[in-house]
Amino acid sequence: MIGLGYVGLPLAVEFAKKYKTIGFDIDQERIKELKLCYDKTDEVLKDDLENSPLTYSIDATDLQDCNIYIVTVPTPIDKHNKPDLTALQSASEIIGKLLCHDDIVIYESTV
Repeated sequence: MIGLGYVGLPLAVEFAKKYKTIGFDIDQERIKELKLCYDKTDEVLKDDLENSPLTYSIDATDLQDCNIYIVTVPTPIDKHNKPDLTALQSASEIIGKLLCHDDIVIYESTV
């Protein structure tokens, strides 16, 4: 799971119930908090974080053995309703360096 905000974290916790799942985020503070079972977005209960086999990383090399990537990064819009695709592009660059034949990339975005 690429991006551990209010969409990515709950999704990662659910996937981790059945599949080996790595939660990746570029925000080092976010990863530290999640490793301490604290979710500042209040989307996931502390008990659920404590009991989840989900692993967390800020290091993209930890994703090299993955074959399914779900991207849940923000796509904010400006005052002209134009989306800022910077986070999507950045996540795509990270994944692009790791992709192998038959890997799957899923983008979950409001845009």
